[in-house]
Amino acid sequence: PAIEVRFFSYLLKCRLVGLSEAARSLWFWSRHIPPVSLHPLRTQKLYLTGKRPSIIEPLAEDFVRKQICPRLPSDGLAALEAHRRAGHRLVLTTGSLDFLVAPLALFLDVETVLAAKPERIGDHYTGRLLSPFPYGEGKQHMVEAFAAEHGLDLKQSHAYGDSPGDIEVLRSVGHPTVVNPIRGMARIARREGWPVAKWK
Repeated sequence: PAIEVRFFSYLLKCRLVGLSEAARSLWFWSRHIPPVSLHPLRTQKLYLTGKRPSIIEPLAEDFVRKQICPRLPSDGLAALEAHRRAGHRLVLTTGSLDFLVAPLALFLDVETVLAAKPERIGDHYTGRLLSPFPYGEGKQHMVEAFAAEHGLDLKQSHAYGDSPGDIEVLRSVGHPTVVNPIRGMARIARREGWPVAKWK
């Protein structure tokens, strides 16, 4: 996710990651670029390997508060508020890391977050993610499990997505919307008959 690319740059400026982490991540990425598979990229966060959550997570909060929250699109905030006024339950579902999304959810006043969870051993990250992985069918299963647990009807629900990893979730709800599409999602939206929104 784009937020992680920016967070990596932030950690680089803070000198908590360096060229070795960048080289290792680039090497791993080069071995798994399409058409092989994107799945391994979504189960590994090599730049976190050996890092301490007690150091990384406060920096993530600072990063999100200063660099992400001020740049949120006003159209998106308005859509969120409209759902809130309608009494809808708000759930933030993302492939981004949970500790990056938590301060964003707090800012947005969204209680529920379904996000990627980094594996820890002791007081260090391993660089791997815990299953289930919130991408594609994995994200769909997480959403369906949450809906079943809380008695929510997905056919009466809304979902927003921007990339192919959101297709399954968008198909599972009654009111899908593609927002600021990337990686071919505009074409997919036309094929599926989904509305496309441009949030600024």
